[in-house]
Amino acid sequence: MRGSVTDPRQLHRAAGAVASAALLFPLLGAAPAHAADPPASRLQRAFAAAAAEFHVPQSVLLGVSYLQSRWDTHGAAPSVTGGFGPMHLTDARSALASAAHHSEGTEDARGDSARAPLHPEVKVPQDAEVPARLKTLPRAAELTGLHPEMLRTDPASNVAGGAALLAAAQQDLGEPLSADPAQWYGAVARFSGADDTATAAAYADDVFDVLRTGERRTTDAGQLVTLAAQPGLAPKTAQLARTGLRTVSAAGTECPTTVSCEWIAAPYEEFGDDDYGNHDVADRPTSASIRYIVVHDTEGGWEGVLNMVQDPTYVSWNYTLRSTDGHIAQHVKAKDVAWHSGNWYVNSKSIGLEHEGFLAAPDSWYTEAMYRSSARLVTYLAAKYGIPLDRQHILGHDTVPGPTTATVPGMHTDPGPYWDWRHYFELLDHPFKAAARAAGGLVTILPDYTANQPVYTGCVSKGTPCAAHGSSEVRLYSDHDEKSALIKDVGIGSSPTTGVNDISSRASTGQQYAVADEWGDWTAIWYLGQKAWFRNPKAKPTAVPATGQVITPKDGLTSVPVYGRAYPEASAYPTGVPVQAVSALPYTLPKGQKYVTGDRVPGEYYYAVTFSTGSHQVVRGTNQYYEIQYGHRVAFVRAADVQLVPAV
Repeated sequence: MRGSVTDPRQLHRAAGAVASAALLFPLLGAAPAHAADPPASRLQRAFAAAAAEFHVPQSVLLGVSYLQSRWDTHGAAPSVTGGFGPMHLTDARSALASAAHHSEGTEDARGDSARAPLHPEVKVPQDAEVPARLKTLPRAAELTGLHPEMLRTDPASNVAGGAALLAAAQQDLGEPLSADPAQWYGAVARFSGADDTATAAAYADDVFDVLRTGERRTTDAGQLVTLAAQPGLAPKTAQLARTGLRTVSAAGTECPTTVSCEWIAAPYEEFGDDDYGNHDVADRPTSASIRYIVVHDTEGGWEGVLNMVQDPTYVSWNYTLRSTDGHIAQHVKAKDVAWHSGNWYVNSKSIGLEHEGFLAAPDSWYTEAMYRSSARLVTYLAAKYGIPLDRQHILGHDTVPGPTTATVPGMHTDPGPYWDWRHYFELLDHPFKAAARAAGGLVTILPDYTANQPVYTGCVSKGTPCAAHGSSEVRLYSDHDEKSALIKDVGIGSSPTTGVNDISSRASTGQQYAVADEWGDWTAIWYLGQKAWFRNPKAKPTAVPATGQVITPKDGLTSVPVYGRAYPEASAYPTGVPVQAVSALPYTLPKGQKYVTGDRVPGEYYYAVTFSTGSHQVVRGTNQYYEIQYGHRVAFVRAADVQLVPAV
């Protein structure tokens, strides 16, 4: 028999003024019993207080919060979908609107020189109604009587708001406010904000997986939070049937069973004067291999982005991932070529993933739910298509090279410095770590994401410092001195800045480089044909020793050209297929410098310029290329120009 249902507002009022004060001002020390507690335990106490006040098991509250934010507060700044605090309570007024990812800047998302540049003029669609998942903070304010500003800025109040929402969801299901975590599966599913059973179940399964394994972490605010493991916990999953959520079919999708996925097709349609969009039909991996996965952010909200990918005159990508709950929509089959990276060679050999978010939102942050869902999808795709799980194959859009000199300045820079590559690769079960030997000729960039907070500017307005925030990237200088000039990218042309979109002088977590020099707490790497320095203190290293292969110019060559695509030689093109220029970028690889290499690949070009697929074909040459980590972006060099040498 289910217990009686209690209004969370009544629970809150019944607690009285003392409990209310403890909730509102926990950081000041709410009760003498906790007066001796160290400051680092106050968030843990806030979870305990909210759990007791709203009759929600503390483990459930901790598990939900971990999946939302990993218990971080993010300095009271909103997430990419307007979510605040450890419980990621959402306020639609703080969800930013912006131009669509592919409609700003000069990048041609298709990136094929055989066709006219694709620069559609797209207006961001206005959503008719804000979905419930983006209005949980106002609802929490109603349930608790707390002012919305408290819910946004005070971590303890935020936790209390999350507890009230969980209690309300439990009541709506007619379930008791039980002390048994197993009885809260349905409420957790509802808390996700998902409107379908598959997404809600995937979210709840993740929360209960956290409860079974336990977690212990020091947050971005220095708070130590612990969740004890409950390995035998078996939730009452049958509650899901009573949530009233819709059923979404995964038919037609290429997703692992561990995520929620639906098919929302990008149209392959003709329009205008023999034009078509918004992708190309192919038969990968039969005709050509799939070697890359490209991580993007959408620069727009979920509903508007889905409208754009269904526009045949626009561009496309293979998958979109939702921030609030990790739900996935697939738009283009993996066998087909989506138009997303700005480089046709990379497009023809990659799968594009758009993550709901904004690169330059002030202190923007991504949810744990989306990170986990994305990592599961990438793990699945990498295993299916034999894609190595490293930073030369799992690319950010910001690491895709411009295909020609003219395109370099306009290439996109998402997902940006706030994407947590270290955590992402831990979720991929391929964590970055030091090589077995203590020192060598290579390093892997690996700063502590939370503690690493280089100054960026331009998040709100040009030149204005962004909010302090953890970052995956380290800044590169021309000398072992932070007062020295930043490294210049000659391809971009302009002087380097600390702008959030300026990647000229930044190396990112997981990227590997050959060591060029060392000086005290500084390490120099070969980068963009230059010696680039970054701070790497032995006490708190920002890079660790690595192993791998490097290339350097062959003996007798003073330098070799660098390319943005690995295209075949002219003689490889059959009649009827226009020869594509093998044009070098405005960079060189000088004698004596070394660069980490990924694949050795044949020159390859996918010819697809007509709606009818009869003329589509893959042109493959005999010239071979090495992919290298040249600067922030990857690049290619001809194998005939370089030699493999030991890294030391």
